[in-house]
Parts: sequence; C-alpha cells; structure tokens
Amino acid sequence: MMNNEFGKVISLHEAVQHIDDGCSLMVGGFGGIGSPPSLIEAILNKEVKNMTLICNDTGFPDIGVGRLVSRGRVKKAIVSHIGSNPAAGKLMHEGKLEVEFSPQGVLVERIRAGGVGLGGILVDIGVDNEWVAKGKQVIEVDGRRYLLELPLTADVSIVYAKKGDPFGNLIYDKSARNTNPYVAMAGHITIAEVEEIVPLGQLNPEEIITPGIFINHIVQSKGVNWKWAWE
Repeated sequence: MMNNEFGKVISLHEAVQHIDDGCSLMVGGFGGIGSPPSLIEAILNKEVKNMTLICNDTGFPDIGVGRLVSRGRVKKAIVSHIGSNPAAGKLMHEGKLEVEFSPQGVLVERIRAGGVGLGGILVDIGVDNEWVAKGKQVIEVDGRRYLLELPLTADVSIVYAKKGDPFGNLIYDKSARNTNPYVAMAGHITIAEVEEIVPLGQLNPEEIITPGIFINHIVQSKGVNWKWAWE
C-alpha cells in the first residue's frame, strides 16, 4: 500500500468536494495535452456549473476542458484562444459564455505572477490598441508605456503529471508539462492527478519540476477513456 504519511493522497470523490458551483478553476494543459482526464470526468459527474475556467484554451469539444465548456458548465473562460472548440464560439456568440482573451505568453505570465505573489506584469502588447487597452492601467517606465496585466489565481488548480510521490513532488511527461508547473503554483488549493504514485525518495531530485510544497492533494489517475474522448 502506498505510504500516505502526508495525507495528500485522496480519492477522486474526495478531490471534487473542493470544486463547487461558481468556483474559479485553473487547469493545466494545451489543447487537451497535459489536462487531468479523471478529475475533469469527476467534475462532469458531479455536475458542477457556473465555473470560471482559466486555461490556455477551451480544448476540443469532447476532450479535456472542452467537455466542461461544451456541456455548458463554464460561465466565463480566461484563455488565449477558443478556435479549437466550435461549441465555445457558439456559446460566446449566444451570450452564454463570457470570454476574456489574453495572448498566450501574457496569459502564462499572469498565472506565474499569481503563483509567486506579484502584483501584476507590465507588457507593451496592445498598449496603443483601444480595444486591448480598454479598462487597463497604463504605466510609463523610462519613457515607455506599458499595460498593467493583473495576476491570475484560482480557487482550485488541477494539474496532470507522469509521476509523483506522497508529498506531491511531480515529474511531467515531455510536452504534457506545458502550463502545468505554473498552474500548480496559482491555486489556493492545487490537486495533482498522477499516472504513477511512487514511494517518497524514488524520484530523482534533479528531475522534479513541481515541488510538493505547491500540492495540497494527489489523486491516482484512471487514464484517458478514449471511447468518450473521441465520441
């Protein structure tokens, strides 16, 4: 039996008790790659609704976070694009989904800023564009004008890792690493779905990407059910 001396390893049922109607949910992943499939399935089964989703994108209609969007569980999405999910565009145009766009690099930096406790970041992207700059504070530094982009945090962050130990130290699988390390830092509660949970001390310290100090809870992944993923 896996050692759980830190009390972080919990069931999927216990994990989704932290995710309720109206919460803000930050999800690691990029086009479905690196998003936690079992946690997303559990959220759907719990029928959580009216969430604010913070993620790189709205995924594909029937994969990853795209399933939350397509099934109308998200009231607002803070993302870099929605082009891969026709349902997101339809819901936005019908007024059923509010979308806040942020350039991909800016979005990730806003998440990182939230995770490390910064008050915001200064960017010159869109500073001279009335639509982009609307409602944002302009700050001048050494004669140059910047937009103040505010940090992003969430009630709950969920991430996906290849390996983890009972303390929550995580190793990611190649490109599935993507936004997960930043998302892990920016949740008031962070839940890691892990493919393989190994005993404490078995992970090479030089390979650990996310230290367990950022992880509140760990769940064993059930993997991707490709039947529902591609239906």
